[in-house]
Amino acid sequence: MRTALFVSLLLVTVFAQAQEPIEIGTRRELFVDGHLIDKLAGARRRLHHPIPREIAIVHDAPWEGAGSGYHSVIRDGALYRMYHRGSALGVTDGRLKTGRQVYCYVESRDGIHWTKPDLSLFEYNGSKKNNIIWTGVGVHNFAPFLDTRPGCPRESRFKALAGTAKEGGLFAFHSPDGIHWSLMRDKPVVTKGAFDSQNLAFWDTAAGKYRAYFRTFTKGTTTGKVWKPAGYRAIRTASSTDFLSWSDEADLTYEDSPVEHLYTNQIAPYFRAPHILIGFPTRYIERGWSPSMRALPQLEHRQQRAAANLRYGTALTEGLLMAGRNGVHFERWNEAFLRPGPQRPDTWNYGHNYIASNVVETKSSLPGAPNELSLYATEGAWTGNSNAIRRYTLRLDGFVSVNADWKGGELITRPLRFGGNRLGINFATSSAGSIRVEIQDARGRPLPGFALDECPDVFGDEIDRTVEWKGGSNVGGLAGQTVRLRFVLKDADLYALKFSSDESKGAKTSTK
Repeated sequence: MRTALFVSLLLVTVFAQAQEPIEIGTRRELFVDGHLIDKLAGARRRLHHPIPREIAIVHDAPWEGAGSGYHSVIRDGALYRMYHRGSALGVTDGRLKTGRQVYCYVESRDGIHWTKPDLSLFEYNGSKKNNIIWTGVGVHNFAPFLDTRPGCPRESRFKALAGTAKEGGLFAFHSPDGIHWSLMRDKPVVTKGAFDSQNLAFWDTAAGKYRAYFRTFTKGTTTGKVWKPAGYRAIRTASSTDFLSWSDEADLTYEDSPVEHLYTNQIAPYFRAPHILIGFPTRYIERGWSPSMRALPQLEHRQQRAAANLRYGTALTEGLLMAGRNGVHFERWNEAFLRPGPQRPDTWNYGHNYIASNVVETKSSLPGAPNELSLYATEGAWTGNSNAIRRYTLRLDGFVSVNADWKGGELITRPLRFGGNRLGINFATSSAGSIRVEIQDARGRPLPGFALDECPDVFGDEIDRTVEWKGGSNVGGLAGQTVRLRFVLKDADLYALKFSSDESKGAKTSTK
């Protein structure tokens, strides 16, 4: 009897833990990972791809060159700041050439049109007429960020980690204005790692600590569907409360992803949902010589690079997408997020499509359309005297959607608790498509007034549409209760949801 009672209590406890509601409050929630999803029927999560736009910057100054890279983008109020390494690194006449490395700064008022300011800080070939901001230790991979930690001193408003294994590791830097930089300590603050990539850091508001992500090589293990790369270029993380003492080092793990070489990581909080960390690692793959390799653009340049080293000519790179919430475990899309695209000069080569760290919000080129995301990726590298970075765009929150075709499909969320009095969704449908929403109790039973047949079809293409039922849109009476959301989609994409108390949206109540 006691054994049966114990087993019964254990099953009840396990069930209760499995059904523990997710406290989302008034946070924006994206479907870039499966965190909210309990069931999908006739629907799937769909990866979306950035749209190529104009060349944002050509790195053609003498101090820049074909080895320019490791870009970081910062939105600082009305100003957009971009940082990148300048380097003549490349191949000439079948031989690898290296030159002096510097770190450079460009800026923009709209994230679209960029200028190289004359800063007159550092000499290059006898002149200070340039946009160089750093030439000392860590110049290979200097990667600034805007420190959002509450109470951060104004003289440390910007920070960076940079350095290589030969230099001893990662050094800590700070700056009051993002242009004038100094070391916070004359010794490296992170010493275990390879560091031969763009190594990033940021203040994680949700966790209340700094996080760093840097290059490592690891033997790793495999447990179930969670992979740690074995003998591959991999990503390691550490955390800190003061930016000087780092601990909790761990190799990143992934959900159901193969072992692959990952170069840059580009992990940062997504600014519209900072509790979600989104990364754009670069996938590197060696393809070797084949008829397809010879059919790719600029064969002569490819042969030059291969003469210096086979992988310089026959390896390919592209951008991936991954998302996580605890800083260590990520869901990585195995399909490419940013493919090399149509074959054209300066593409389909080693060094192509390295995505800059951080996405930023910019205006749409379509009059009256909502703002969009801009991200930036390299184009052309390793031969000649210059390369470039191209801007790409994506709808706000538009990385991944829950999608259903014209036959229809459903999404049911895990139990959750929300705040506010309205439900807004980021969605797109066809003219004939629709989305309807049902609010259920924790057991999946429709709540009175919020059943599916009481929700008129929602159709259109909007970043924040208030969902309405026959009795109105006010869901404030359910705030704090454990509920599930059921979405029924037809020829539609659902990108994100957010409960709020936004009075400007006017949560409507019934007039009956």
